[in-house]
Amino acid sequence: MVKLPKMKDPVKYISLTVAIGALVGLLTFRLAAEGKLPVKINSTTLQTINNQTRTIVQEENAIISVVEATSPSVVAIGVTQRVSNPFDPFSIPRSRQSTIGTGFVVSDKGVVVTNKHVVDDPAAQFSVVSKEGKKYEIERIYRDPNFDLALVKIKGSDLKSLEMGDSAKIKVGQTVIAIGNALGRFDNTVTTGVVSGVGRDITIPDFFTGTRETLDNLIQTDAAINPGNSGGPLLNSAGQVIGVNVATTEGAQNIGFAIPIESVKPIIDEFVNTGAVTRAYMGIRYRVITKDVAILNEVPQGAYIQEIVAGSPAEKSGIKVGDIITKIDGRGVSSDNTIADSIRSKKPGQNVSVEIWSEGNSTRTINVTLEQAPGG
Repeated sequence: MVKLPKMKDPVKYISLTVAIGALVGLLTFRLAAEGKLPVKINSTTLQTINNQTRTIVQEENAIISVVEATSPSVVAIGVTQRVSNPFDPFSIPRSRQSTIGTGFVVSDKGVVVTNKHVVDDPAAQFSVVSKEGKKYEIERIYRDPNFDLALVKIKGSDLKSLEMGDSAKIKVGQTVIAIGNALGRFDNTVTTGVVSGVGRDITIPDFFTGTRETLDNLIQTDAAINPGNSGGPLLNSAGQVIGVNVATTEGAQNIGFAIPIESVKPIIDEFVNTGAVTRAYMGIRYRVITKDVAILNEVPQGAYIQEIVAGSPAEKSGIKVGDIITKIDGRGVSSDNTIADSIRSKKPGQNVSVEIWSEGNSTRTINVTLEQAPGG
């Protein structure tokens, strides 16, 4: 009989007893499983445990393999800024580079996808840095007017492109992997989750202009997407890109969004093949008014105009901030049929018929001639 030492503290005595019991139980199970004890463990139980362990190991290995294969193609987007010592007005400004976002290689010709808001400042000096720390100069940047999307052409690329998947085939609940430079400090951060929803519409702030931008038809995921992850790839378990990570919602937890890669592929293909992208634009920022909001505010359902781009087709046609676009080419504007959807299928120079409701319950229909988007 083992004599336990006397203990003044009963809690310590109980903890020690539990620990010894757990150890004895573990040793008993191990010896029984190896047939060294007369105790028999049901073979079905052992098979279930082995199958569960094997499944967990396979899932972990799949994620590890995807990360090892794809992370060299995920890059950091840096910006160089001139900063001065605020405590010394006579100090000489120094250059400082910081990571502000993420991108990933989509062509062996040196084309990188990221978010427009990451490289939205035309006066800034941007660069691309690989996982190994190699810095690449940027030749040009295309900024898309309809998505929070930008394409960056770098010089002398030796980076491998990622394989594109099919976002039209994704299912709610399937495993996804996000890679990015979280908070601009933690390079190649990996997070995992599932597809939480598809076809989501959100409005996000544009910090450079102080306005808010509406993005539609997004993939929703619970894989952590933090500031600095913007522009990184959302991958399936086969290592294929199914989305471009774009945003998280203010005040929400475990909710992030990505642009479906099917919406991005035509833009990538045209840019890679021609070096430019032909995109029609109207020149507005808007917020979709749902049916419930329309009823509560006694206004029609449609797109509420928040901003008009100076010199744009919208300004030239007389559209005003505060107007509500109710129809485009005879079709009602809603979350299922957004203005971006209608414009996306048009070419520069084509006309669209726009029905507008203005304050005072007046309705008018105008023709807007679309123009080539200033992609930058």
